[in-house]
Order: sequence, then structure tokens, then C-alpha cells
Amino acid sequence: MSTISNSLASADIAATLHPYTNARKHEQTGPMIIERGDGIRVWDSNGKDYIEGLAGLWSVAVGFSEKRLADAAYQQMLKLPYYHTFTSKAHEPAIRLAEKLVEMTPENLTRVFFTSSGSEANDTIIKMLWFMNNALGRPEKKKFLARTKGYHGITIASGSLTGLPVNHRDFDLPAIPVRHLTCPHHYRFGQPGESETDFTARLLAEAEAVILEEGPETIAGFIGEPVMAAGGVMTPPEGYWPGIEALCRKYDIVLISDEVICGFGRLGTPFGCQKYGFTPDIMTVSKQIASSYMPLAAVVFSDKIYQAIADHTATLNNFGHGFTASGHPVATAVALENLAIIEERDLMGNAARLEAVFQAGLRRFADHPLVGEARGTGLIGALELVADKATKQPFEPMGRVGAIAAEEGNAAGLIFRAIGDQIALCPPLIVTEDDITEIFARLSIALDRTQARLAAETAA
Repeated sequence: MSTISNSLASADIAATLHPYTNARKHEQTGPMIIERGDGIRVWDSNGKDYIEGLAGLWSVAVGFSEKRLADAAYQQMLKLPYYHTFTSKAHEPAIRLAEKLVEMTPENLTRVFFTSSGSEANDTIIKMLWFMNNALGRPEKKKFLARTKGYHGITIASGSLTGLPVNHRDFDLPAIPVRHLTCPHHYRFGQPGESETDFTARLLAEAEAVILEEGPETIAGFIGEPVMAAGGVMTPPEGYWPGIEALCRKYDIVLISDEVICGFGRLGTPFGCQKYGFTPDIMTVSKQIASSYMPLAAVVFSDKIYQAIADHTATLNNFGHGFTASGHPVATAVALENLAIIEERDLMGNAARLEAVFQAGLRRFADHPLVGEARGTGLIGALELVADKATKQPFEPMGRVGAIAAEEGNAAGLIFRAIGDQIALCPPLIVTEDDITEIFARLSIALDRTQARLAAETAA
């Protein structure tokens, strides 16, 4: 390791608290310092290259070092590096991006509110619905329905919607009224002998029972990811989403599709709701909207919701919500160029065309001794590592084997996300068939080395 790398590592250990990291362990091991990126690859400070199998954090659609996005940012910074959107102020990049989002999303979604992250966007949705229901004389309609293992952000409110224990434990969450329903993952949550059809029926019956138990007049919204990504890439069973939408319509509950990871082509369709046949009232988008070159997110919502909110702003003479960077001109300019690249290069079509290749390659690992299930759709997928394939018994303690696999992945030159003992893959949308072949070759090495390490432990 170079002197510069050593110096940077020491500085990082001395000054930084990292997200999703064991701080004491980090003090001993130090960081992997990523120095540059190009296409689907990144290089660390030692010059080692890696295929970025998770597109950063599910987000770099057009790959790393796309010059058009750097140029878009530079030109906008020269012209108008910053301005806000408070008190009726506006600028062209945010206006054009709002237009583009209305054009791209389902036709019932006609209004846009910008934030800098998906967490802020989902926080905004909570406040919007509380504001709207107060305006409509329904002050009791404030609860939310979400799902176990769902991920919707990390602020106090959006983190409450999230259904992952690691995000709640010792943070005193949930801190808003939310009920978490059964995770719609048949492999892990289906009952013995229960068909996928029966599993769907049970989950929909559970959702309706909870709605009636809480009282439909108290429930503001149902939020879900079309595919639950950060919880382990769980695809929903057939009929689940149309059934959820029917319940929301029956009981006047706003349906929120969290498209932060599924949106802009990840599943081979523009948005995940289109893949699974439902129409949301609100959509959250982020990540691939700007390929994460700039922090940006948006809430795209229906005219019905807008009208109720707008009427109340006239009563109060204000909508007392917003962020310094809401609709930031550089971020929105970069997003416009990013979406133009996605369209010009047909990257959504690329995901659709390569889906069969990617999913077939992933499912070949189902025969590996460590793999209980291989699953996914579009250009996203996961392998669930188990101690016993027949009984689906997980490893104990949870996460130890996944961490070993991630370590071996790094050694093989492949970065993926270990979610507990689930290996998640989500490559940039620019990936080719040859790239996919190489990804799975490196993954195979990582799994075999993980198996060998576990066998050596057992022998010892």
C-alpha cells in the first residue's frame, strides 16, 4: 500500500463515522479507498480493479465517469450554480425535469416535489398526507402500512416505515404510527406446503384484517417497493400488487410506490409498478434519476392530492415544507442529461433484453451447496446463503457468512452487497452480456472460496 493510501486510511479512521459500519472493527481494518471509476468498474488506491456489481448503491445507471454528466454539471455551475425554489422562485433545469418526470411516469401522476434523497422524499410524503388529511377534516387518518424487510429511508419518519431491525434497534423507531405487514417473499415466509397462490391470498387477507382492525378511517397510506431491494431483493408473488391496489381503492388509502431502486429501467420497464401491474397515487424516485452523480430525489403525485394540498396552502397562505437543495439547479441539470442518455442508448431496453441472460446466470447458482434460493427480475437479483438447503435453515450468527462472501468477492474483483447472508447484485444499466458472464465468473470464485473457508473451519 502506498504512503498516500496509508495516510488517507489513517485520516479516515481518525475523522469519519461510516454509515452501516462497525466503527470499532473499522478502526482495526480501515477503509477500502475507491480512487476512480470507468464504465462498470472502479479502482482502489492500490490500483486493483473491481466490477461494481451493485452500481454503487443500486444507482449508477450510466456507469462511472460519464463525461456528458460532468459537462452538464460544469455548464450549469457556470450559469447558475445554486438557487432555491422557495416562495415561487424557479429555474429552467428543475422546471424541465419536473416536466420530464410527469411525461415518463404513469399518466395520473402530474405533480413533482424535489428533495435530495429518497429518505427526504418519503419523509415529505408522510407530511404531505398528514397535511392533506388535516385539510380534508380527517385528522385521525395518519397511520401507514408498510412491510417487514421493506426499506424506505433512514430519517426518523422514513426510517419508521422501513421494516428492518438494524434500522430500528436502539434508534427508538418506529416513531410514527405504522403497521408492518408480512414480507411478500414466498421462499422465506411461505408456510410449509403453501403454494404461491395461497401465500398471496393469505397476505392480502392479513392486509385487509389489519386495515379493519386499525380502522380504514385512520390509515393514510400504504407504501411498498415493487421489488424489495435492500431487504434482500425479494420479488412479490403473482397477484400481490393488484390485490394490494384493490384494497387501497376499497378503503380510500393512498398507494405509494417506492421506486428509488426499481425506477428508470432497473426491472426492464420504466418503473416497477408497470412491471407488476398497479397504478400508484404517489411515486418516490431517486438514485438512477441522476445515476447518483448528484444527490437528487422527487415525489411524483396525483392531481387529486395536489388539489387538496393547494387548497390548504391558500387557507394557510403557505406550504411550510422544503429543503435548501429542493430542485437544485446542478442536480436537476445532471438528471436531465442522465435521463437523455438512458433514452438515447435505450438502457431500459438493454435491461429488458439482458434480463433472461442475467437471471439464467443467477439461477445457475441455485445448485451451489451454499445457496438456498436464487431470485430476481430485470437486472437485479440475489442469492440467499443457507446452512441447510433442504430445511432453509439460516447460518448462525446471521451475517457472518455473507461477510466472508463479500470479502472473497472483493478478492476476486467483484463488489456486491451482503445483506445479512444474502448476496445482492444490481449492475449498471450499461452492462453487456460479456460483462454479465464475467460478473458470474467472479461470483463463482467468491462462493467457492467461501465454501472452502467454511469447510476448513468445520475441519478445525
